Amino acid sequence: MSEVFSLEYPQSLGLFEQYADAQKAVDFLSDNKFAVENVLIVGTELRQVERVTGRLTWSRVLMAGAGSGVWLGVFIGLLVSLFSDGSSFLSAILGGIMLGLVFGLTSAAFGYAATRGQRDFSSVKTVVATKYEVLVEHKLRSQAQELLATMPGNTANPFA
Repeated sequence: MSEVFSLEYPQSLGLFEQYADAQKAVDFLSDNKFAVENVLIVGTELRQVERVTGRLTWSRVLMAGAGSGVWLGVFIGLLVSLFSDGSSFLSAILGGIMLGLVFGLTSAAFGYAATRGQRDFSSVKTVVATKYEVLVEHKLRSQAQELLATMPGNTANPFA
């Protein structure tokens, strides 16, 4: 792990249910001139969340493939037109769009057919933490605890 994301002997200052609460605690320390470069906020109890965004059908897959292929074709057409004479600008763009469209449709169709109906939905995934622990360098823990004890509405659970 990078030295930026580590402390020599980290000790817990508290465990927070929300990231905003952990951030507020570190901000309070910073406002009170604490050496916050000795603090880490660590997301713990990670879990993957997948949000299903819709049903996949052949028409939806092919439309998405065509759309991405056209954008790829425009990009390729622009690149080709940069290295050709000015009279073929439009033909380079249109040729790129046609090639991109064919490529987008073909790759989308093969990709969807390869799933054989085992994943007929689209989704987005993310990893989220369910708790946030604020850690501090061991030699500064008591100073940080004293400061946090004066913070209005302190919601840290130091025993979790």
